Amino acid sequence: MLRTHTCGELTKKDVKKEVTLSGWVQSRRDHGGVIFIDLRDRYGLTQVVFDPSHNKDVHHKAEHIGREWVLQVTGHVRDRREGMVNPKLHTGEIEIITDALAILNEAETPPLEIEDRLPASEELRLKYRYLDLRRPIMQRHLKMRHEAMQAVREYLSSNSFMEIETPMLMRYTPGGARNFLVPARRHPGKFYALPESPQLFKQLLMVSGCDRYFQLARCLRDEDLRADRQPEFTQVDMELSFVDEQDIYNIIEGLLAHLFKKVLNKNVKTPFARLSYEDAMKRFGSDKPDLRFGLELADVGDVVAHSDFGVFKSVLDKKGVVYCLNAKGCGKFSRTEIEQLEAVAKEYHLPGLAWAKVGKNMTLESSIAKYFKPEIQHKLCVTLGAQEGDLLLFAANTFAKALTALGQVRLALGQKLGLIKDDEFAFCWVTEFPLFEWSEDEEKWIAMHHLFTMPKEVDLQYLETNPGKVHARQYDVVLNGTEIGGGSIRIHRKDIQERVLNVVGITYEEAARKFDFLLNAFRYGAPPHGGLALGFDRLVALMNGIQDIRECIAFPKNKAAENPMDGSPGDVAEKQLRELHVKVDILKKN
Repeated sequence: MLRTHTCGELTKKDVKKEVTLSGWVQSRRDHGGVIFIDLRDRYGLTQVVFDPSHNKDVHHKAEHIGREWVLQVTGHVRDRREGMVNPKLHTGEIEIITDALAILNEAETPPLEIEDRLPASEELRLKYRYLDLRRPIMQRHLKMRHEAMQAVREYLSSNSFMEIETPMLMRYTPGGARNFLVPARRHPGKFYALPESPQLFKQLLMVSGCDRYFQLARCLRDEDLRADRQPEFTQVDMELSFVDEQDIYNIIEGLLAHLFKKVLNKNVKTPFARLSYEDAMKRFGSDKPDLRFGLELADVGDVVAHSDFGVFKSVLDKKGVVYCLNAKGCGKFSRTEIEQLEAVAKEYHLPGLAWAKVGKNMTLESSIAKYFKPEIQHKLCVTLGAQEGDLLLFAANTFAKALTALGQVRLALGQKLGLIKDDEFAFCWVTEFPLFEWSEDEEKWIAMHHLFTMPKEVDLQYLETNPGKVHARQYDVVLNGTEIGGGSIRIHRKDIQERVLNVVGITYEEAARKFDFLLNAFRYGAPPHGGLALGFDRLVALMNGIQDIRECIAFPKNKAAENPMDGSPGDVAEKQLRELHVKVDILKKN
């Protein structure tokens, strides 16, 4: 071994021991002829001393050492001098007086600082990711990811799950996200698809009798990127036979409680809160509500319907809604601050945000107050629990637009007022999503998520007569306003599958042509089954207290789906294209 200890483990109990450390030079300081070097590995830092009065030859070699050189040092552990102790370091009470030095490799001056307090630009960090990953914070992120993976495997394996790999090269099946395609050299003109998820194969495993499957699955989707999305990502994917929703809830709650205790030593309260999709939208303006703070929305349509305000009355006449958010104590907001909230609403497609401040005796103060008789103003305040000094914010539009926009205003207020605690973890389930939604563009019903989700049994009667009333046996698990996973109880009966397909104008025969290997398998005795997939990258990021999942992935892509480090995607030689029977014919822009 080139080391007896790591750079993060030596303490006062090791004083007088002879040790050998190996690592990178974090910094070098020359104090009156005595050279101090901070030697770093992924475990921490240790101060190493080169003193000419102790060993002149070793000191001479150390005079030329630069940042990020790779060293091996042998010496004795000693106490740091009085006043030189660093309480912020685990090794801060000791140092190594060096007896021998081996320079394992020299290094050019790095293009970025290997410092947490001096992060480089995003492009520079991704171009030199192998250097960026040397930073202690990035090492911590990767370590937490590793620990989370082990905790997942430990919990699921102890609950009778089998870890089974599914194919990375499969047949293209339409629907869902856009796939990456791979030309098949041995089959000219044909393509494999890379899996956007293992959905079809994990359902086949249920038909196979593997009643509890899981996989830390690599998924690939050719989509536009954002902070919580990458073209390749990891899911904790699972499927179970002979279960209902409660079984899924129990497994996932147990898994997340185990994960947070094992990795963060935090206790997660179970069972999680449960909200129907409709309740989540009405109360929080989101199907992934952040429950770390209040500021709930309220339906005031029945109250304002009796006002003289034409905007609200027009929306209500068109079967729209009027909702209000009572921002407690925010009547002191300036016009500029209110306009900032209006800008948030407009960003989410609301034409405007009506508002009123609550004055004495439950009277409203704003340009719209004149349209509300005193008794209506009073009733509004009573309905909203409003008091003098509050700010009322109104959204009027269709159900989805009004509530989504007001929900985003709620989040902006939560941030502005400091109501959100970063070290708090609030989980919930959102259930009973609509199975279908009406497409204005296509003028027909389409699946809100996918066509293989079982409808709630009590709603089967509405499939043909009123599809909008049919709810899905679907569930999302939400953490701090972020969906970290979702799944459903699947359709396993041919008669129900045919009825669901008919609603969206697809015959069973058409579906069978697209998903024949799944639907054929169901002919041979498919058990009732359901599952869920957790977004592992997103979950680890939230556990680290960050939003950008790239911070928890070793080698991510940038926002253009490029890797500045290896230059992908790149050109391919003409010979390779011929072997793949692929011709590239792209119009180049001037």
